[in-house]
Amino acid sequence: MSFHAQHPPVARVLFDESHSEAWTIRPDIAREMQPSHPADSSYARAADALRARSFAVEAHATGPLGAAALDGVSVLVIAHPSEARWERTVPGSGPPRLSPDELDAIETWVAAGGGLFLLAEEEQEKYGNNLAELAGRFGIGIANDVVSDYEHNHNAPSWVLAELAESRPGTGADVLARVREVCFYRGTTLAPDGRARVLARTHGSASSPYAALLAVTEHGSGRVAVLADSDLFGDDCIGDLDHEALWLDLVHWVAEPSLAQAVRAPRSEAAADPHWAALKAATDALRLMQEPDGSLEHDHHDGVVAGGHVETMIDAIEGLAPRFRHEADYLDALVGDLRSWSANGFPVPDFGRSLELFRPDLHRADGIEHLVVFPMYLQNASRDKRFEALIVRVPWPEWLAQLESTRYDNPKFVPVTFVENTAGYDSECAVLFPETVAVAVRPAENHFGGIFCDRESERFRRVTSKASGILGLNLPADASALLRSERLSREAYMLWDLIHDRAHSHGDLPFDPFMIRQRMPYWMYSLEELRCDLTAFAEAVDLEAGGFAFARNVQYAILFDRLFRFPVTGARVRNYDGLGGQLLFAYLHKHGFLHWTDNRLTIEWDRVADGVVALREAVMELYRSGIDRSKVAQWIAAHDLVSTYVPATTSSKWRAGERPLSDESDPKQWLELVEPDEFPLSMFYTQLQQKLEPTLKPAAAAA
Repeated sequence: MSFHAQHPPVARVLFDESHSEAWTIRPDIAREMQPSHPADSSYARAADALRARSFAVEAHATGPLGAAALDGVSVLVIAHPSEARWERTVPGSGPPRLSPDELDAIETWVAAGGGLFLLAEEEQEKYGNNLAELAGRFGIGIANDVVSDYEHNHNAPSWVLAELAESRPGTGADVLARVREVCFYRGTTLAPDGRARVLARTHGSASSPYAALLAVTEHGSGRVAVLADSDLFGDDCIGDLDHEALWLDLVHWVAEPSLAQAVRAPRSEAAADPHWAALKAATDALRLMQEPDGSLEHDHHDGVVAGGHVETMIDAIEGLAPRFRHEADYLDALVGDLRSWSANGFPVPDFGRSLELFRPDLHRADGIEHLVVFPMYLQNASRDKRFEALIVRVPWPEWLAQLESTRYDNPKFVPVTFVENTAGYDSECAVLFPETVAVAVRPAENHFGGIFCDRESERFRRVTSKASGILGLNLPADASALLRSERLSREAYMLWDLIHDRAHSHGDLPFDPFMIRQRMPYWMYSLEELRCDLTAFAEAVDLEAGGFAFARNVQYAILFDRLFRFPVTGARVRNYDGLGGQLLFAYLHKHGFLHWTDNRLTIEWDRVADGVVALREAVMELYRSGIDRSKVAQWIAAHDLVSTYVPATTSSKWRAGERPLSDESDPKQWLELVEPDEFPLSMFYTQLQQKLEPTLKPAAAAA
């Protein structure tokens, strides 16, 4: 099934066609070059594969490859320039040789963070280009060779099968993580120096034994990849073996410095307004005066001073109100609630009226800002209440809006990012929920659910990057780029959260879908949260298969956050999110989708999605069959499922044969049997937690 939503480009790839290249990304030019068989001159499929992965791909057809042409470009591809007597080349293009100024400009651009992709050919010297001179500036020589191999080939001795390099643990991207076989068609060989790393070479049986065929290197802030053949990514060959996977990961690898650039947030006029500074200062001062229940104790604090803070807050809110006209009703109610709270002597706060009118769900427009002021429960499951003030911005790009309106209807979901906040949100908290607001009576309906996708994605990048290094993970290059890209990771979380949040009320549910509000063993909460994440993963697989390739980033985010961060974050007392991560790891490990060998974690990237989907089916079967069980029987069945993969504590009273109760009429008695840490961490996670401990803290706290 295909989807109309398209993720916009995050980086530009420039394909040079101004130096008599033998390849073009433009189908009409390919037909002109090779009327009988355009595919033999076409990189159109390679370009389309990049466009599907959020790259803008353009041809540079005229003019020099100077600083102006390279401005804003992430990746430059130069594919086999040639004199016309040897190849059919791009009509009307310039000579195959790059000028000295162009060579200098490209080298300078790479040093500043550009990604250079060079494709050579057999008998390199005869084509009249100076690709070898350009590659040599980065320590990779191009030989004048014609390589063949009668033992390791793909249909013909000149179609040489490469011997691929072993991955190096803990060194970032593993460009070959998804690559098993690659063929170089009538290629030359390379002569890299010690700065470069050889990713593919000939076998010992080749005419040039153990010679480099693919080498990569870093130069300044940029990266360079050089290949000894240009055919392998042409339209005729990119579908062979693992060529498309290699193409995509190499481009992601050379583009990573560009993708790692920080997102420039637009200026917030509201945050720059002096009224915001006054509101923030008064709110932070008032917070320090509040009792745990949110009230003010007059024996400890001066009511006149507190009243002054409230009046300052009111003045500031009214001063900011013209900037938030879409919140007029809420801000009027907020001022009324503040005045009432002050006039009544600062009792336990009840801001139910203003909460009812706070409706960010009705204003999901990309870039819109909301002013948020409420008495809220403190983070980390505390019941203490304090005032908080925030300015948040809603990212609502067209592609996300389209997916929400056509496939994942979720009218309450609101992704948000921090613009400014008071001290209470200087934490790991990543939610803005109605349940966190102090009210006397819970509203009949919660209208919105705010998820701070910027905070979620920041800690994902921080923790997963460290964990992958510790574990020597075979990290694909596109996953490595995701871990360095603020934009890609943030938008992956926006889509993950959209689907996850919706999944709580969809599927075969044997009980109230909002089971998180009920009192039951914590592994039931774990399975519910895991079910929603596994559902989001499965949906991301379907989205990718249907043409929305960006969804692969959602798969990476779910897999890595669940495997690396969730199990080792937070206290071990009934840690339901942690248990979900433990279960996912144990299931994938037991069934051979990942391996822990020689102190390295290896994921079977061509199969791991099947493992995640299989675990989802096991959880869904528990849900489907649960409608025919009693409450306690379902709890027991769930415990059995989890303990099949994650052993329960040795003192567990829930294990088969150890349950002291047989009467199901009083579920509370069964709850009393739950150990605080019913499913302890494995040795794997105990050691990982120790090594990750400093990284688990927020960046500000760790500084």
